[in-house]
Amino acid sequence: MSDKPSSDDAASPPLAKNCTVDLVVAALLFLMGAVVVVEARRLGAGWTSDGPGSGYFPFYIGLVICISALGIMVQSRRAVSRDDGVFVDREQMGRVLQILLPAMVYVLVVWVLGLYVASAIYIALFMILLGKYPVIKSVVLALVFNALFLVLFEAWFKVPLYKGTLDPLRFLGY
Repeated sequence: MSDKPSSDDAASPPLAKNCTVDLVVAALLFLMGAVVVVEARRLGAGWTSDGPGSGYFPFYIGLVICISALGIMVQSRRAVSRDDGVFVDREQMGRVLQILLPAMVYVLVVWVLGLYVASAIYIALFMILLGKYPVIKSVVLALVFNALFLVLFEAWFKVPLYKGTLDPLRFLGY
């Protein structure tokens, strides 16, 4: 597979440059590190009579994360003027959203219908819409795989997985 952009990729407008994404990620890392530092201090980040407090090591890990994030911020700010690299363009973002948005809906459907039913629907729809498989083949494979998972987890391993608020598989006795 070639690393050269196709004519379609070249025509797709950029949505974000590398330095912009670096700054956003650095800011999120700094925020995460700051939360760790604050919570570690609340737990006790100092040295106690019997050794380090419960927040001692998390405090320093959070501090290293914050310092690293500041380094990334400085580095990306210096690179803004010479950054011509595109992190993501519209076409690439569309492909990412084709996976991300259904995955987010899947999480909500799991809450209502449970893991088995939601997974069967998710697999079948992905096979039909993105994989371009025939509907019958997609539905049969999704049902077979989720029936196998049900038997594997519920009957053999005796590990009940989430059935959802509606519990549509209640009639099976699991």
